[in-house]
Amino acid sequence: MALHGHTLSLAQLILVVCPAFFLFGYNQAGVGGLVSVKDWTTTFPEIDTIHTSGAVKSHNLTVQGVVISTFTLGALVGSLSCSLIGDILGRRKVIFAGSLGTLIGEALCCSSFGLAQLIVGRLIIGIGIGMLSGTVPVWQSECSSAHNRGKHVVLDGLFISAGYAITSWVNLGLYQVKTGSVAWRVPLAIPGFISLIPMFSIFFLPESPRWLVQKGRLEQARTTLVSLSDASVRPEDVNGDIAAIQSTLENHSRGVSIMDIWRPNDEKLLFRFALCIMLQFYQQMSGGNLISVYAPVIFEDNLRMTSMMSRILAAATLSWKFLSCLVAFYCIDRFGRRVVFIVSGSGMSLCMLALAITTSFPHTNKPASIISALFIFLFNFFIPIGFLGANFLYCTEVAPLRLRVAMASISTANHWLWNFVVTMITPVAINNIGYQYYIVYAVIGACIPISVYFLYPETMGWKLEDLDILFKQGLSIRGIVRSSYRPRNCDAEGRVSFEKSEVEEVEHKDL
Repeated sequence: MALHGHTLSLAQLILVVCPAFFLFGYNQAGVGGLVSVKDWTTTFPEIDTIHTSGAVKSHNLTVQGVVISTFTLGALVGSLSCSLIGDILGRRKVIFAGSLGTLIGEALCCSSFGLAQLIVGRLIIGIGIGMLSGTVPVWQSECSSAHNRGKHVVLDGLFISAGYAITSWVNLGLYQVKTGSVAWRVPLAIPGFISLIPMFSIFFLPESPRWLVQKGRLEQARTTLVSLSDASVRPEDVNGDIAAIQSTLENHSRGVSIMDIWRPNDEKLLFRFALCIMLQFYQQMSGGNLISVYAPVIFEDNLRMTSMMSRILAAATLSWKFLSCLVAFYCIDRFGRRVVFIVSGSGMSLCMLALAITTSFPHTNKPASIISALFIFLFNFFIPIGFLGANFLYCTEVAPLRLRVAMASISTANHWLWNFVVTMITPVAINNIGYQYYIVYAVIGACIPISVYFLYPETMGWKLEDLDILFKQGLSIRGIVRSSYRPRNCDAEGRVSFEKSEVEEVEHKDL
C-alpha cells in the first residue's frame, strides 16, 4: 500500500494477474504436448496412443481425453466454490487459496509414477485455477477505474496466451531429450515456481474496495480507493464512490442470495446472468480450446505432419496468438466490447469453416494441408480480440455488486464445463469424424455476432454502479442495448447522471 495510482495497478498486474493467468494457459496446454514423449508413454501406458492401434488406441484415446480434462473438472469445482466463499473470505484470501492449490497439484504431477497420481494432481491444479479465474477478474475490475478497466482485465488473455506459448516451446526444447523422464517432469514442474509469486505477494496488495464497503470497513475502503486513484483525484470524488457503493448495497439490505436471479426483480438479473453464461459458452464452443490444447495433435494426426514439424508449428501458432492479444489491448477501450466480440466471433467462424473445407481433402494433398495451417494461425489472430480476456471482463461488468462474485464464478464454471466437453471429445472426434468436427464450431461461431448485436449492451466507459442503474431503468432488452450507446452526461471519471426524459425517449423509440 506504499504504492499509488498507476504504480500500484502495475504491481497488481505483475505480481498477481500475470502469474495467475500464465498458470491458466500453461497448465491447460502443457499435458497435450507431452502425449508423444517416449518416457511418458512408458510411465502411463494406459494413455499411450502412439504405439497402439485399432480398438486399443480408440480406448486409450478416450482415457487420454479423460485424463487431460480432469483439469477442467477441477477448475469447474474451483470456480463454483467462489460463489460460496468469495464474499465470505474476500478476494485476496481466495487468490491465496487458489495459488496454493496449483502449487500442490503441480508437485503431485511432476513427481507422478502412476496414472492415478497424475489424475489427482491435475484435478487439484484445476481447482486452484478455477478459483483464480473466478476471482482475479472480479478483483481487477473492482480495483480499476472506468476508463482503463478494459485494458486491465483484457491483459488476462495476454497472460493466458503467454502460458500457452511458453509451454509449447518448453515441450519442444525438452522433446530433444530422448532418455529418462526429464522431457516431461521438468515441464510439469516449472509452473510450481510461478505459483509462489501470487501466494506471497497478494497480501501486500489492496483488497477490493467494493468488498470492504460490503463488509462495513469504510475507512479501509476509502484508503484503498485513494491509493488506487491518481494524485489528481479529489477527496469528494472518493467519498462519492463510497456513497454510490453503499447506495447499491442498501437497496438490497435483505441479504444476498444467488436465487435472487430467478425471483421477480426490476434489475433484469436473469437477463444479465444469461449474458454471462452465453458468452462463456461461446468462448469454448467457438474452437479456442480445440486449437490451443490440441494444436500438436491436429498438425500431426489430422494434417499428417512429422512430430517435430507439428511441435514447431504448434509453438509458433501459440506465440502468434500471444502477439495477437495486443490487438485486443488496443481495441477494448477504443471500440468497445460489442465490436471486439462481433469481429472476433465472425473471424473464428470463417476460419473454422475454412478448416472444415481444407481438411476434407485427402492427407496427400499438400496445398490443402498448408492452407489448413494458415487458417489455424488466422484463427489464433481472431480469438484473442474478443474471447481471451474480454469475456471475463464483460461478466464482471454486467453483474451487480451483491452478486458479482456468484455470477462471475458460475459463468466461469460454465466456461470450464464446456472446456471439459471439448477436451474430452476432441481426441475421439478428430480420429473418427475428421473435418466434420470443425463444422460444429463454425456454426456456433456464426451465432456470436448475431446475438451480440441484438442482446449485449455496451459497457465501455461505464462505472460499475452506473451499469446497475442502466439495467434498473425499466427499459426493454433492446432499449438497454440502445441506451448503452447513447451520449451520457459524464464527468471526467465517467460517472453518469441519468435524466428521466432521456430514458423515456429511448423506451419510446424501442416501442
